[in-house]
Amino acid sequence: MFNAILVEQTDQQGRAAITQLETASLPAGNVLVRVEWSTLNYKDALAITGKGAVVRRFPMVPGIDLAGVVEHSEHPEWTAGDRVLLNGWGIGEEHWGGLAQYARVDGEWLTRLPPSLNSHQAMAIGTAGYTAMLSVLALERHGLTPDRGEVLVTGANGGVGSYAIALLAARGYHVVAATGRPQESAFLERLGAAEIIDRSDLSKPGKPLARAQWFAAIDSVGSHTLANLCAMTRPDGLIAACGLAQGMDFPATVAPFILRGISLLGINSVTRPAEEREHAWARLAEDIDPALLGEISRDIRLSDTLDAAEQLLEGTIRGRLVVDVNG
Repeated sequence: MFNAILVEQTDQQGRAAITQLETASLPAGNVLVRVEWSTLNYKDALAITGKGAVVRRFPMVPGIDLAGVVEHSEHPEWTAGDRVLLNGWGIGEEHWGGLAQYARVDGEWLTRLPPSLNSHQAMAIGTAGYTAMLSVLALERHGLTPDRGEVLVTGANGGVGSYAIALLAARGYHVVAATGRPQESAFLERLGAAEIIDRSDLSKPGKPLARAQWFAAIDSVGSHTLANLCAMTRPDGLIAACGLAQGMDFPATVAPFILRGISLLGINSVTRPAEEREHAWARLAEDIDPALLGEISRDIRLSDTLDAAEQLLEGTIRGRLVVDVNG
């Protein structure tokens, strides 16, 4: 028997509870992982509260991240004792996820834990840090270097935004952080932000073209914010779009693309090939200052996740929540 958060469907809506399950109830997969740490992300909060159509099948164990130790494997890549992590691939949505003490998954989804990271550190980084790293790598592949100009990060107090600031600053970029919580300015400066602006300047409907202010951006917000980023990016600039906290719509025009030649890069963190995942996690292990992990994240127990999910959706939580599934 093991502990898990289980979301069951009642009256067309999910209802979550801490439940004891048997390993025999786990879904099909060729690797059994003893989970040590997981995370609570925005998607997980939607699944737990039933406030978003995240769960594709019921019942469901949420949790889009996990890290732990292989206990049994029928996959040629993995053997008992291997330390692994998993982000994406539909876990917590279509396949039982990481908010449990055990998970049975497809071995193709797993990534070997970098030697310099333990499972707690990997989950302090989690999908948020991994997505931020994919965004940085995409910008660099398209020519971003520190001498090209400022890089704006939206959603600066969130998980992706926090890590994007830290990763860019570690590589010598001049980072501008956009936030709706000016009281958190000291925190953003400790992460490496050189400038801080109010997100309200970006979140309202704007002009098709506005005064160009930065060369690149990482956006986890979408909607009017992303449209304004396009309108305010310098000629030949770059934007990595990796989230939709404000909305899925994109009320923009083609003007920034055909008059300034900017590039909009989409970031899919869910189904990246193994070599891309390994490269991203190797860079994370290299670039992240372990001392910052405590600044960006805090630990909670599995029993805390139901209340924390509500707080996360209310926007009252800063940074990352790392879940001790055995606590």
